[in-house]
Amino acid sequence: MKSKFNNYLSCYFIFLFLCACAFLTQKHNVGNDSTISEWIINYEGGFTKRGIIGQINIYISKLINIELRDSILFFQIALVGTYFILLFKFIRELEINRIILLSIFTPIFILYPLAEVEVLARKEVFLFCILILYLQNLNFFYLENIYKIIFLTLGVLIHESIVFYFLFFIGIDIFRNHYNKISKKFLLGLLSYLPAVLVALYIALNPLEAIEHQIMSEYLKNNFNEVCYMSCALLGSKSTLLDQFLGNRYSLEVFIRYFLIIFIGFGPLLILLKNSQLVNKKLLFFKLFNNLLPPFLILYIPVILLFAMGSDWGRWVNISYTFGIIFYLYLYKKKFLVINEKIFNIRIVSFLNNKKIFIFIFIIFCFGWNQKTAMTGDVATNPLWKVPYNTSKIIFGFSSFRIFQESPISIWHKKYIE
Repeated sequence: MKSKFNNYLSCYFIFLFLCACAFLTQKHNVGNDSTISEWIINYEGGFTKRGIIGQINIYISKLINIELRDSILFFQIALVGTYFILLFKFIRELEINRIILLSIFTPIFILYPLAEVEVLARKEVFLFCILILYLQNLNFFYLENIYKIIFLTLGVLIHESIVFYFLFFIGIDIFRNHYNKISKKFLLGLLSYLPAVLVALYIALNPLEAIEHQIMSEYLKNNFNEVCYMSCALLGSKSTLLDQFLGNRYSLEVFIRYFLIIFIGFGPLLILLKNSQLVNKKLLFFKLFNNLLPPFLILYIPVILLFAMGSDWGRWVNISYTFGIIFYLYLYKKKFLVINEKIFNIRIVSFLNNKKIFIFIFIIFCFGWNQKTAMTGDVATNPLWKVPYNTSKIIFGFSSFRIFQESPISIWHKKYIE
């Protein structure tokens, strides 16, 4: 079963990567693409959040004399390819059961950026790579701390939302170093997070001023004929920390929709957490609980602020699930936990023992739906058909790729920018 799973998984990642290349190639010249708007943020007007990648791409485009968007395209393809390779190497060779399969193929995880191409190759992919690389066998306490000082700080410069997931890194530290109590070594490990936290605070308290934003916008226009729109423009209109909490259109419908998306999308992982026990029951913090569900929910508490600060709830769900499932699978691979053997006797899970029913549930659950990007967007359907179909339209040129013309981001751009 391992061999079959690895073969299927490799084919799945290859297929998704080819689709991603097609989508990125198609949309990298779209004037109102939301991903590009984030990647063109730079430091030409002054230090600002998320500017380091844009600045690197400006240097590359000037160095080898290519268009800025072409530089971004090559960078994005390399990033997505790297992430898929790291994720494949991380997931392969797992001891698989049917709930773990559902937790890996849930549509809020790997498939989501392909189903919602507006978020394909957004900067959170850098954060996923940083997390997976941190889970490799560093085998040296001080090397772990050096890694965190460098790459978590870099992660903040790329996308400051990583600070809301620092508890997951601390959780990894507890397991990897077998912390049973608060010790000098544990406190020294916590100090390695300080540079990233200080940079995040500096970014939050020193937003880009209007004149600096104008300089950056003019630089993009004069040198690359690029308009500072969407994410780039929001650095001017929502620059302060208070601005991040204002303007979101909350409603009862939004809360109900995303409660169901989280409950259903996280469902297999929640079942696994509820039925997983630690091998070492003396670990700091985790020893307070009988299973892994309560401590994982506590690790997610800072993420509530992220949901309150922005409207891209679909992305926040994807980021949150990715951190959660990767952390869980790490504990599973390293045998820090055991799954209750009677998990398939639970009433809500027992029907998965029937192969035909499982295949039907697998297809409907994993490939029948996905969340949209913005909180106000309804649930999308049938990515199993849409992803290959839209890819074929790009490759074979059947018709214009209407998804970019009819997306909520494009409508917003036409209404407020054009």
